[in-house]
Amino acid sequence: MTEPFAPMELALRLAEEAAALGEAPVGAVVVEGSRILAAERNRMQALGDPTAHAEMLAIRAALKARGTGRLDGCDLYVTLEPCAMCAGAIAHARLRRVYFAAEDIKAGAVENGVRLFEQPSCHHRPEVIGGLSAARAEVMLVEFFRKLRS
Repeated sequence: MTEPFAPMELALRLAEEAAALGEAPVGAVVVEGSRILAAERNRMQALGDPTAHAEMLAIRAALKARGTGRLDGCDLYVTLEPCAMCAGAIAHARLRRVYFAAEDIKAGAVENGVRLFEQPSCHHRPEVIGGLSAARAEVMLVEFFRKLRS
């Protein structure tokens, strides 16, 4: 089985790539067992698409790689707590588990904000494990937004 830090390390490297290209530093990896199905970074600026979050792109690529229309039994590793849009996609894709690094107090929808998976209307609730490599992800985010505002 894949160690939890290995996919998160890849997600963090993707987040660094995103930041270097002027995108918010978020990376996401979908794994099935020890197999990486998809690894993506934010591409909202590059694609001119506000839905091109790392999680959305990784979910789409993993669905294509798997060819099943669902990601049951798969895990998502992401460097930032998913927003409501991404949490909805996670539920619809039926991901088994979500590991995230940094909390997103303003826009997060898993442990903050709407807490989508806790809502009675949420039809699938993945296991959620937050705080994996949080300090590294937080530093990246703070530095990125500090440079953006200066």
